[in-house]
Amino acid sequence: MTEAAPITLHPADAAGIERFCDQLWLEHGLSKNTLVSYRSDLSLLARWLRRQDILLDDADATAIKGYLAARLEQATRPTQAGFSGRQPVQRFGAGSQARFITVCRRYYGWLLRERVRSDDPSAQLDMPRLGRRLPKTLAMREVESLLAAPDAMQTLGLRDRAMLELLYASGLRVTELIRLRRDEINLEHGVVRLIGKGNKERMVPTGELALDAIREWLRHGRPQIATADSADWVFPSTQGGPMTRQNFWMLIKRYALQAGIRSPLSPHTLRHAFATHLLEHGADLRVVQTLLGHSDLSTTQIYTHVAKARLKALHAQHHPRG
Repeated sequence: MTEAAPITLHPADAAGIERFCDQLWLEHGLSKNTLVSYRSDLSLLARWLRRQDILLDDADATAIKGYLAARLEQATRPTQAGFSGRQPVQRFGAGSQARFITVCRRYYGWLLRERVRSDDPSAQLDMPRLGRRLPKTLAMREVESLLAAPDAMQTLGLRDRAMLELLYASGLRVTELIRLRRDEINLEHGVVRLIGKGNKERMVPTGELALDAIREWLRHGRPQIATADSADWVFPSTQGGPMTRQNFWMLIKRYALQAGIRSPLSPHTLRHAFATHLLEHGADLRVVQTLLGHSDLSTTQIYTHVAKARLKALHAQHHPRG
């Protein structure tokens, strides 16, 4: 059986998607990863519509709902080819559906504002119900074991220990950590200056243990691997540029195994531990929101279970009828 030929994007669709992503970047400063996801969602829709001889900009609500139904159906049959003709079908859960509907609303809303269309077909799409997933985190003893795992007698061990200490001490996003520049960290004042999502700047304090680890790395480790290409980066890779997210993920998984941590980790695990442990020790939710760089408090409220548990414990400890 011959392999199905890949379905290519119509030039008009490809151009429209690129203009839309450029506009999102200019207006909202969305991250590269977000734009990649949006571009992928729209491209899959455009390829499916092309089979129906419909251009992306001309699709109506019925066509978009037809795509959603077909995508859900194919997601239950993973042996079939995807909409590109070659890529395997990926899981299309509630989170993926919600992101697809979000990007549709933004795309067709943009076409409406640009007067390319007079209606918005995405207005008829209903968001799926999303469960409120609690972020995976680590207990204090697990964090301590993970931070102690890198061998500080080795050059890369100094780097890795400093990265893990800073990640836990400041709650940085992984992308912010691996792309941290030397002029963005002030060791004297113990703060990191970041440009996060939405191109928003924030100042994040960090602890003495993290600062000591960074000083050790900069003094004794970084000069061993620094090159002209790595002049700007605090934590360069051995190739000279910044570390990739994938390489950092592999690094943290390796140290988790060394530390005897069996629960699955994600690149955000230490960021979640940072927020959780702050709240457990009495930090205000809005302070945590500022430190994490969340533009909306509702994003930080995934951690309210921690705050509620602390309030219950305080009530039980101090109230006469607790």
